[in-house]
Amino acid sequence: MVRRLVGVLTLGAALAGCSPTYDWRTIMNNDNGYTVDLPAKPSNDARQIEVGGTPMQMAMQTAEAGKAVFAVGTLMLPSDDPQMQRTALDFLRTGLARNVSARPDAHAVQIPLAAGGQVPGLEMTLNGKAGEQQETRTIYARFVAHGRHVYQAAIIASQPLPQEQVDQFFQSFQLY
Repeated sequence: MVRRLVGVLTLGAALAGCSPTYDWRTIMNNDNGYTVDLPAKPSNDARQIEVGGTPMQMAMQTAEAGKAVFAVGTLMLPSDDPQMQRTALDFLRTGLARNVSARPDAHAVQIPLAAGGQVPGLEMTLNGKAGEQQETRTIYARFVAHGRHVYQAAIIASQPLPQEQVDQFFQSFQLY
């Protein structure tokens, strides 16, 4: 009985691997100043958070594909003050790492501008346990400040994703 169940699950997984999980579409978010490819129709949400004692609005645009959530979060800062940008970047980076009990180690990466050129950002890949069930999660994330916006582009998955899906998402992320 167990062998039969394993066989059925294996066949189901193989067939699911043949179906198109990712239906990439380019999303232009004019309100928050970016464009990105998402693997499904996105949903939008917003919430109030406090960064360094300052209340701010964080807008989220998310799409689910397979066992992963692709998201772009945008913080609207009160000004384009470099110290406020650094504080917001640190807040997002450490918060995401804390969710999986990982160190917020990041390395420099260039984020493209839609009009040409690039701005410096940060990138990190994290693995750890999350939630009450302590389920394994892999997080791929990029962070960047541009003007009065701070962005967090992230993929949260229950297992590592094929590199081409990660690349599709991050290489398409451009700021206005």
